Amino acid sequence: MSSSKYFIPSKYSQSIEKGAFSWSAPSNIALVKYWGKIENQLNDKGEILTQIPANPSVSFTLNSCKTETKLAFAKKNNNGEFSFDLLFEGKPKEDFKPKIQKFLERIEIYLPFLKDYHFTIDTQNTFPHSSGIASSASGMAALAINFMSLEKLLSRNFGTEITDDYFYKKASFLARLGSGSACRSIKGSLVVWGNHKNIKGSSDLFGVEFPNKIHDNFKNYQDTILLVDKGEKQVSSTVGHDLMHGHPFAEKRFAQAHENLDALISIFESGDLTKFIKIVESEALTLHAMMMTSLPYFILMKPNTLEIINAIWKFRNETQIPVCFTLDAGANVHVLYPENVKDKVLTFIKNKLVGYCQNGQYICDEIGFGSQLIIDN
Repeated sequence: MSSSKYFIPSKYSQSIEKGAFSWSAPSNIALVKYWGKIENQLNDKGEILTQIPANPSVSFTLNSCKTETKLAFAKKNNNGEFSFDLLFEGKPKEDFKPKIQKFLERIEIYLPFLKDYHFTIDTQNTFPHSSGIASSASGMAALAINFMSLEKLLSRNFGTEITDDYFYKKASFLARLGSGSACRSIKGSLVVWGNHKNIKGSSDLFGVEFPNKIHDNFKNYQDTILLVDKGEKQVSSTVGHDLMHGHPFAEKRFAQAHENLDALISIFESGDLTKFIKIVESEALTLHAMMMTSLPYFILMKPNTLEIINAIWKFRNETQIPVCFTLDAGANVHVLYPENVKDKVLTFIKNKLVGYCQNGQYICDEIGFGSQLIIDN
């Protein structure tokens, strides 16, 4: 599916006066990293496509780290502009509103009912707001799937029925227009975003569940997030993505991502943890290498990030326990390991790594299953 027109609806009944939905959507952690966008790409139908990744990525969907968003809606008379209130943890959050406004502008063509309603968006995270964990992916995914619940209701009242397949694909498509990686937070547990020749159904427009066989080694995989630095990043991911334009190593990096995703197909099937670790850690370091070699260059890792990485390598070499790290676009470290070594790894984390965390904070999480409906009212 290469056309965004697939997600433009024909018409609605517009007979729903008011109601509310509530969904949760999780964070995700990429194994093969998305870094760099192809802006204003034309497809074979002449459509301008935005928020298109320069390379495919694959991620674990998390379970406990998530955003819970309630969307209340009420019909209004003036449909000439967007109308919404935004609450974060029950309190008005004005500084979030411009991002939501931009999101609504991007998705209006796909959800033409948006100006017919006043929305109250009440959102909260299950992880600390200032933890340094990016909430844009989970937040935009939760909002997008709430909007899809309303579209499904409007379509049903008109006498049509949105299929589950269409519902989740369009939710992922919409979430992508708010935050690229948000499209990987709709479904779980292993999600691919971006066209890849050897992954059936993969698309630049939305995330898809990994369609191939997954070995039991990767079921119930654990992710302990070490909160090294809870402050705001000095360089945003949006700026970082833009710096890949004209980057001296960009094309090689994009090719590498395809190669690593290709290799993971067989690794996920065979359960080879040694090869898995090699690719995942290489991807994490490559992501930060792209930051350090862009112009202007920047470093998001902190000294304690490197201390943790070296401690993990030492522990793995001494014990042969298959634990590894990955990084997002920040200083925090995601410690990944199979469930059957959980006790040993957590003991190692408590004894050796907690001291490198800001205020000794870390979050224990595991692989989850994507967004969940909380309230349908």
